[in-house]
Amino acid sequence: MGTSLTGTRVVVTGSAGGVGRAVVKGLVAEGARICATDITSSVAKLVDDNPGGDIITIEGDVTKATDVERIYRFAEEKFGGVDALVSNAGYIISKQVHETTEKEWDSVLDANSKSFFLMSKRVLPEMLVRGAGCIVATGSISGVLGLPAQAAYCASKGALLQLVRQMAVDYAGNGIRVNAVGPGSINTPFLQRYLDGLPDPAAGMAEIKAAHPMGRWAEPHEIADAIIFLLSSKASFITGQMLMVDGGYSAR
Repeated sequence: MGTSLTGTRVVVTGSAGGVGRAVVKGLVAEGARICATDITSSVAKLVDDNPGGDIITIEGDVTKATDVERIYRFAEEKFGGVDALVSNAGYIISKQVHETTEKEWDSVLDANSKSFFLMSKRVLPEMLVRGAGCIVATGSISGVLGLPAQAAYCASKGALLQLVRQMAVDYAGNGIRVNAVGPGSINTPFLQRYLDGLPDPAAGMAEIKAAHPMGRWAEPHEIADAIIFLLSSKASFITGQMLMVDGGYSAR
Protein backbone atom coordinates (compact mmCIF):
# COMPACT_ATOMS: atom_id res chain seq x y z
CA MET A 1 0.00 0.00 0.00
CA GLY A 2 2.98 2.29 0.53
CA THR A 3 1.58 4.03 3.57
CA SER A 4 4.85 5.12 5.24
CA LEU A 5 4.28 3.15 8.45
CA THR A 6 7.75 1.61 8.66
CA GLY A 7 8.81 1.55 12.30
CA THR A 8 5.51 2.98 13.56
CA ARG A 9 4.66 1.55 16.98
CA VAL A 10 1.01 0.50 16.97
CA VAL A 11 -1.17 -1.03 19.69
CA VAL A 12 -3.99 -3.11 18.20
CA THR A 13 -6.83 -4.20 20.50
CA GLY A 14 -9.20 -7.03 19.63
CA SER A 15 -6.38 -8.39 17.52
CA ALA A 16 -7.26 -12.09 17.73
CA GLY A 17 -10.53 -11.66 15.80
CA GLY A 18 -11.08 -11.46 12.05
CA VAL A 19 -10.52 -7.74 11.50
CA GLY A 20 -7.85 -7.48 14.17
CA ARG A 21 -5.84 -10.31 12.65
CA ALA A 22 -6.13 -8.69 9.22
CA VAL A 23 -4.95 -5.35 10.66
CA VAL A 24 -1.90 -7.02 12.20
CA LYS A 25 -1.10 -8.78 8.94
CA GLY A 26 -1.45 -5.55 6.98
CA LEU A 27 0.70 -3.61 9.44
CA VAL A 28 3.40 -6.27 9.23
CA ALA A 29 3.44 -5.80 5.46
CA GLU A 30 3.88 -2.05 6.01
CA GLY A 31 6.82 -2.55 8.36
CA ALA A 32 5.10 -1.39 11.53
CA ARG A 33 5.95 -2.58 15.04
CA ILE A 34 2.84 -4.08 16.62
CA CYS A 35 1.70 -4.69 20.18
CA ALA A 36 -1.27 -7.00 19.68
CA THR A 37 -3.69 -7.51 22.55
CA ASP A 38 -6.90 -9.42 23.07
CA ILE A 39 -8.95 -10.88 25.89
CA THR A 40 -8.15 -14.39 24.65
CA SER A 41 -4.82 -16.20 24.91
CA SER A 42 -5.00 -17.10 21.20
CA VAL A 43 -3.56 -13.64 20.51
CA ALA A 44 -0.13 -15.21 21.00
CA LYS A 45 -0.58 -17.15 17.74
CA LEU A 46 -0.22 -13.92 15.77
CA VAL A 47 3.55 -14.15 16.14
CA ASP A 48 3.69 -17.54 14.42
CA ASP A 49 1.08 -16.50 11.85
CA ASN A 50 3.18 -13.52 10.74
CA PRO A 51 6.77 -14.79 10.45
CA GLY A 52 9.26 -11.97 10.21
CA GLY A 53 6.85 -9.45 11.71
CA ASP A 54 7.88 -7.21 14.61
CA ILE A 55 5.03 -8.32 16.89
CA ILE A 56 4.65 -8.61 20.63
CA THR A 57 1.46 -9.97 22.19
CA ILE A 58 -0.25 -9.58 25.53
CA GLU A 59 -3.53 -10.91 26.87
CA GLY A 60 -5.77 -8.37 28.56
CA ASP A 61 -9.26 -6.95 29.03
CA VAL A 62 -9.36 -3.41 27.65
CA THR A 63 -12.60 -2.64 29.53
CA LYS A 64 -10.49 -2.57 32.71
CA ALA A 65 -8.16 0.33 33.47
CA THR A 66 -5.68 -1.93 35.26
CA ASP A 67 -5.29 -4.12 32.16
CA VAL A 68 -5.05 -1.09 29.90
CA GLU A 69 -2.21 0.23 32.03
CA ARG A 70 -0.46 -3.14 31.89
CA ILE A 71 -0.81 -3.30 28.10
CA TYR A 72 0.55 0.21 27.68
CA ARG A 73 3.49 -0.44 29.98
CA PHE A 74 4.30 -3.62 28.07
CA ALA A 75 4.38 -1.74 24.75
CA GLU A 76 6.43 1.03 26.32
CA GLU A 77 8.93 -1.44 27.76
CA LYS A 78 9.36 -3.36 24.50
CA PHE A 79 9.09 -0.54 21.95
CA GLY A 80 9.91 2.59 23.93
CA GLY A 81 6.49 4.12 23.34
CA VAL A 82 3.32 4.11 21.25
CA ASP A 83 2.78 6.13 18.06
CA ALA A 84 -0.68 4.88 17.11
CA LEU A 85 -3.68 3.00 18.45
CA VAL A 86 -6.15 0.79 16.63
CA SER A 87 -9.11 0.32 18.98
CA ASN A 88 -10.82 -2.73 17.53
CA ALA A 89 -12.20 -4.64 20.54
CA GLY A 90 -15.95 -5.24 20.31
CA TYR A 91 -18.96 -7.23 21.41
CA ILE A 92 -22.55 -7.58 20.18
CA ILE A 93 -25.82 -9.03 21.40
CA SER A 94 -28.99 -9.30 19.30
CA LYS A 95 -31.79 -7.85 21.42
CA GLN A 96 -34.31 -5.03 21.51
CA VAL A 97 -34.39 -2.62 24.46
CA HIS A 98 -37.15 -4.43 26.37
CA GLU A 99 -35.22 -7.71 26.10
CA THR A 100 -31.84 -6.33 27.14
CA THR A 101 -30.71 -6.76 30.74
CA GLU A 102 -28.68 -4.14 32.56
CA LYS A 103 -25.71 -6.50 32.63
CA GLU A 104 -25.92 -7.06 28.87
CA TRP A 105 -26.19 -3.33 28.23
CA ASP A 106 -23.13 -2.64 30.33
CA SER A 107 -21.11 -5.43 28.71
CA VAL A 108 -21.73 -4.09 25.19
CA LEU A 109 -21.11 -0.43 26.11
CA ASP A 110 -17.96 -1.40 27.98
CA ALA A 111 -16.55 -3.47 25.13
CA ASN A 112 -17.33 -1.01 22.34
CA SER A 113 -17.16 2.43 23.97
CA LYS A 114 -15.43 2.29 27.33
CA SER A 115 -12.49 0.32 25.93
CA PHE A 116 -11.94 3.03 23.32
CA PHE A 117 -12.06 5.71 26.01
CA LEU A 118 -9.65 3.87 28.32
CA MET A 119 -7.09 3.03 25.64
CA SER A 120 -7.21 6.54 24.18
CA LYS A 121 -6.88 8.10 27.62
CA ARG A 122 -3.74 6.06 28.24
CA VAL A 123 -1.92 6.70 24.95
CA LEU A 124 -2.81 10.39 24.58
CA PRO A 125 -0.42 11.87 27.18
CA GLU A 126 2.60 10.46 25.33
CA MET A 127 1.21 11.69 22.00
CA LEU A 128 0.66 15.16 23.47
CA VAL A 129 4.27 15.35 24.61
CA ARG A 130 5.47 14.20 21.18
CA GLY A 131 3.08 16.48 19.30
CA ALA A 132 2.02 13.65 17.02
CA GLY A 133 -0.11 10.54 17.06
CA CYS A 134 -2.95 8.69 15.39
CA ILE A 135 -5.95 6.82 16.76
CA VAL A 136 -8.34 4.76 14.64
CA ALA A 137 -11.41 3.02 16.07
CA THR A 138 -13.58 0.34 14.54
CA GLY A 139 -17.04 1.83 14.37
CA SER A 140 -20.04 0.46 12.49
CA ILE A 141 -22.99 1.30 10.30
CA SER A 142 -24.85 0.67 13.57
CA GLY A 143 -23.37 3.91 14.88
CA VAL A 144 -25.21 6.00 12.28
CA LEU A 145 -28.28 3.89 11.44
CA GLY A 146 -31.01 2.24 13.46
CA LEU A 147 -30.84 -1.50 12.93
CA PRO A 148 -33.19 -4.23 14.21
CA ALA A 149 -32.36 -5.98 17.49
CA GLN A 150 -29.17 -3.97 18.08
CA ALA A 151 -30.23 -1.68 20.93
CA ALA A 152 -27.03 -1.77 22.99
CA TYR A 153 -24.76 -2.19 19.99
CA CYS A 154 -26.17 0.81 18.11
CA ALA A 155 -25.89 2.93 21.26
CA SER A 156 -22.30 1.83 21.89
CA LYS A 157 -21.13 2.53 18.35
CA GLY A 158 -22.95 5.87 18.28
CA ALA A 159 -21.13 6.85 21.47
CA LEU A 160 -17.82 5.76 19.95
CA LEU A 161 -18.39 7.91 16.86
CA GLN A 162 -19.20 10.99 18.92
CA LEU A 163 -16.07 10.48 21.02
CA VAL A 164 -14.02 10.21 17.81
CA ARG A 165 -15.39 13.58 16.69
CA GLN A 166 -14.89 15.20 20.09
CA MET A 167 -11.32 13.96 20.44
CA ALA A 168 -10.49 15.06 16.90
CA VAL A 169 -11.53 18.61 17.76
CA ASP A 170 -9.69 18.61 21.09
CA TYR A 171 -6.38 17.27 19.79
CA ALA A 172 -6.10 18.46 16.17
CA GLY A 173 -3.90 21.35 17.28
CA ASN A 174 -1.55 18.88 18.95
CA GLY A 175 -0.79 16.92 15.79
CA ILE A 176 -3.04 14.03 16.78
CA ARG A 177 -5.59 12.62 14.34
CA VAL A 178 -8.60 10.56 15.49
CA ASN A 179 -10.81 8.67 13.04
CA ALA A 180 -12.94 5.57 12.68
CA VAL A 181 -13.98 3.12 10.02
CA GLY A 182 -17.66 2.25 9.60
CA PRO A 183 -17.95 -1.32 8.36
CA GLY A 184 -21.09 -3.00 7.22
CA SER A 185 -21.26 -6.72 7.80
CA ILE A 186 -17.92 -8.55 7.75
CA ASN A 187 -17.19 -12.22 7.19
CA THR A 188 -15.83 -12.92 10.67
CA PRO A 189 -16.66 -15.09 13.73
CA PHE A 190 -18.10 -11.88 15.24
CA LEU A 191 -20.78 -11.83 12.52
CA GLN A 192 -21.40 -15.54 12.91
CA ARG A 193 -22.09 -15.07 16.63
CA TYR A 194 -24.60 -12.38 15.72
CA LEU A 195 -26.29 -14.67 13.19
CA ASP A 196 -26.39 -17.50 15.70
CA GLY A 197 -28.41 -15.26 17.99
CA LEU A 198 -31.15 -14.78 15.38
CA PRO A 199 -34.26 -16.99 15.19
CA ASP A 200 -33.34 -18.03 11.61
CA PRO A 201 -29.59 -17.60 10.94
CA ALA A 202 -29.82 -18.65 7.27
CA ALA A 203 -32.56 -16.14 6.55
CA GLY A 204 -30.61 -13.52 8.46
CA MET A 205 -27.53 -14.17 6.34
CA ALA A 206 -29.45 -13.77 3.10
CA GLU A 207 -31.13 -10.60 4.35
CA ILE A 208 -27.83 -9.05 5.45
CA LYS A 209 -26.14 -9.69 2.11
CA ALA A 210 -29.12 -8.34 0.18
CA ALA A 211 -29.11 -5.15 2.28
CA HIS A 212 -25.67 -4.22 0.94
CA PRO A 213 -25.96 -2.73 -2.58
CA MET A 214 -22.83 -4.66 -3.57
CA GLY A 215 -24.74 -7.85 -2.73
CA ARG A 216 -22.18 -9.27 -0.31
CA TRP A 217 -20.46 -8.61 2.96
CA ALA A 218 -16.87 -7.49 3.46
CA GLU A 219 -13.80 -9.60 3.95
CA PRO A 220 -11.63 -8.65 6.96
CA HIS A 221 -8.73 -7.38 4.84
CA GLU A 222 -11.02 -4.80 3.21
CA ILE A 223 -11.67 -3.20 6.60
CA ALA A 224 -8.03 -3.54 7.61
CA ASP A 225 -6.91 -1.71 4.46
CA ALA A 226 -9.13 1.25 5.37
CA ILE A 227 -7.78 1.31 8.93
CA ILE A 228 -4.19 1.24 7.70
CA PHE A 229 -4.94 4.06 5.26
CA LEU A 230 -6.26 6.22 8.11
CA LEU A 231 -3.15 5.47 10.16
CA SER A 232 -0.90 6.55 7.34
CA SER A 233 0.47 9.86 6.12
CA LYS A 234 -1.80 9.51 3.09
CA ALA A 235 -4.64 10.52 5.45
CA SER A 236 -2.70 13.43 6.94
CA PHE A 237 -5.56 15.96 6.59
CA ILE A 238 -8.32 13.59 7.74
CA THR A 239 -9.54 13.73 11.33
CA GLY A 240 -12.88 13.41 13.10
CA GLN A 241 -14.30 11.20 10.35
CA MET A 242 -15.82 7.75 10.07
CA LEU A 243 -14.83 6.23 6.74
CA MET A 244 -17.77 4.08 5.70
CA VAL A 245 -16.58 0.71 4.38
CA ASP A 246 -20.02 -0.80 3.97
CA GLY A 247 -20.58 -1.82 0.35
CA GLY A 248 -23.01 1.07 -0.08
CA TYR A 249 -25.25 0.12 2.87
CA SER A 250 -25.43 3.64 4.34
CA ALA A 251 -25.95 5.22 0.91
CA ARG A 252 -29.48 3.87 0.63
